[in-house]
Amino acid sequence: MSNSFPKLHNAMWPGLVGKGGEGAEPHIEFDKMLELTAAAEVNGQKFDGIDFFLFDPHINIDISEDDLKAMADRVAAKNLKVGSLVAPIWPGTVGDSAMGDAEARKKFVLAVEKACRIAKILNEHGVREYGVIRIDSAGGPESWAEDPTGNTKKIAETFREAGKVAEANGEKLAAEGEICWGGMHSWKAMVDTLEQTDMPNTVGFQADLAHTYLYLLGYNAPEHALLKEGYSEEELHEAYTTMTNALRPWTFDFHVAQNDGTVHGSGSHDKTGRHCPADDPNGKLDIVKASGYWLTEGGKPTKRFQHICWDGCMFPNEVLLKQDTWNTILGKMIEVRDAHGWS
Repeated sequence: MSNSFPKLHNAMWPGLVGKGGEGAEPHIEFDKMLELTAAAEVNGQKFDGIDFFLFDPHINIDISEDDLKAMADRVAAKNLKVGSLVAPIWPGTVGDSAMGDAEARKKFVLAVEKACRIAKILNEHGVREYGVIRIDSAGGPESWAEDPTGNTKKIAETFREAGKVAEANGEKLAAEGEICWGGMHSWKAMVDTLEQTDMPNTVGFQADLAHTYLYLLGYNAPEHALLKEGYSEEELHEAYTTMTNALRPWTFDFHVAQNDGTVHGSGSHDKTGRHCPADDPNGKLDIVKASGYWLTEGGKPTKRFQHICWDGCMFPNEVLLKQDTWNTILGKMIEVRDAHGWS
């Protein structure tokens, strides 16, 4: 019998990230992404919800309460829930670098505060019952490397201030570990930042299979690599065990994904772990097996979060607009839940 938890969500941001602007493909509208998600079905099973990106043209961070409730109604009408929310914490949006000057860091915290307002409205509506607010350091590893000790301290201080705002609103923050974010660009740097932040019940980690695979390879931090090219299955297991033992206790949110061992950037998005289709023949990961390192401990589900989400950023629109793409993804998500979930 299939498990009923964790709930299976699809991200809306593949219609936004790396889209729009000069030389990039156009955005895919929110309602189209919602429609594709709701239509996906595998053996009578469907997605349970979606995760939001609080960014134009999908959702303006200052959207009115009435307009947001209307969006929530459209989601609920598709029999879907809302889970985690991506806060616009980057320079050029509401936010700014978490390792910037005092003014920049205030902007970062303001972005989290605005995301909490949206979370509250969605919670009170009833369409949202679980999930986190996603953040990162909003600055690159090159800037961080100018003063690693001082910049990690700044990031931790900013995360703490943002964490206080989240805590006051009954929310949790999850920093998504990607090689393109300073102080989060390797598994060891990520652990260091979280430990210095020191809010283990409020500020944690968002694990993405594609991004954390590049942690293993030490892509932007060779000194922290756990794998070398030509690794064996046993070496992969040992490396995954080391990384997940360090980060699993901090993990509040999880993205199912695939990676082919390369990086990719599109539009305004820096190069980061390339997301691949769930059935990509070049994918390096056994998605179901790799998910188990994050979702279980000692062979039992951790039950640390109520939902998991597929993340497939920067796919070509031709791929994103095919219904079969989402049916295949849903099928893989169901496999993950059946292997590592609970009822």
